Amino acid sequence: MEHCFSLHKAPSLSSFLPSLVKIYQGPRVFTPSNSPSDFALSRRRSLRTGFTSTPFNGRKAPSVKASAGASHCDFSSLNAPLEPRSAPGKFLSGVLQNQRQFFHFAAADELKRLSNDRDAAVSRMFVSLDSDEACLHRRIAQLKEQECQAAVEDVMYMLIFYKFSDLRVPLVPKLSRCMYNCRLEIWPSKDWELESIHSIEVLEVVRDHISAVIGLRADSSVTDNWATTEIQQLHLGRLYAASILYGYFLKSASSRHQLERCLTLVHQKRLNHRNSLQFLDLLPCGIKSLVLGRFSNVQSVPLGQGPGRQEKDLEELRCYVMGFDPETLQRCAKPRSKEAAHLIERHSCALFGDEQTGIPETDEVIRTSFSSLKRLVLEAVAFGSFLWDIEEYVDTVYKLKDN
Repeated sequence: MEHCFSLHKAPSLSSFLPSLVKIYQGPRVFTPSNSPSDFALSRRRSLRTGFTSTPFNGRKAPSVKASAGASHCDFSSLNAPLEPRSAPGKFLSGVLQNQRQFFHFAAADELKRLSNDRDAAVSRMFVSLDSDEACLHRRIAQLKEQECQAAVEDVMYMLIFYKFSDLRVPLVPKLSRCMYNCRLEIWPSKDWELESIHSIEVLEVVRDHISAVIGLRADSSVTDNWATTEIQQLHLGRLYAASILYGYFLKSASSRHQLERCLTLVHQKRLNHRNSLQFLDLLPCGIKSLVLGRFSNVQSVPLGQGPGRQEKDLEELRCYVMGFDPETLQRCAKPRSKEAAHLIERHSCALFGDEQTGIPETDEVIRTSFSSLKRLVLEAVAFGSFLWDIEEYVDTVYKLKDN
């Protein structure tokens, strides 16, 4: 059974930033310190980033490599469509390949170094405002800003790649490597691993998204999953980029939902406590002492938090998102930083076409299975979710540009 699949309403990619400065200073080796103080500092950094190292039992850790020309989708190693271009990105790629257990420490050090380098250039620019070298230092600060921006994007990409590798899910390599005679197949699907990163509420919304964009229901049979369809490569690229933004939006909305839920529970608890105090103030002194003495060890249950009512009273994520006004919807769906927005564009263009021009290699109609489409959409949603986490962490070390 074959279907014809077309996306006419999928959003198009837009350019965000000018071309980046490519600077490479040569390979480096990360050498962690064995001193207790440095180890404690590294330990704190690992807790802040939320990354944990996964041993590979003596096996060589996967490396990041972008390549093309093969006629099949090679998952023998964890290849990535986007190749790091900056020195910090290439350095972290080497650390991930040879010293995986130190990756999150090295990433934190690189972010701190980039922040210091950028701040130092800006400081020199302000110090030299009244001198003859003001124009020179202003230009140096601009170039340093571009260099650091390119580097921090590579660091963010490597941090996202690390999260995927922790799931043992390889990023889909350059799409031309997965195609043969205009037929695209991605195997293994890794659906369970990609769905495992979401909560139950978020997963239901993700499945609704998959059903809406590719027409595959959550309870589809194996036959339906392997049915073939046709889609233009340009439309597939737009679908992938839109799904990244959707995953970013869901992460932002779910975090906002959790925060408002916690604030609501705290407010209810304080309100119940205040009502209890007002009730006790109305009692005679003797009865008040008796009540306080008898029930001092009884744990109160806030209104609406009893068994069987807690989940019922909490608003579902789907209804919560549907209640967003246009301004809130745009704020949650739009990447907060220019680095994140540019990284989405670079990754999508590298996967489906030329990273430099942003133009797909071809706009031919390709034939693929619904299972492969689902794999791409799930990966894109996970990429957006990871990007939200990474952006929030990086911004605490290296101040990102507001988008």
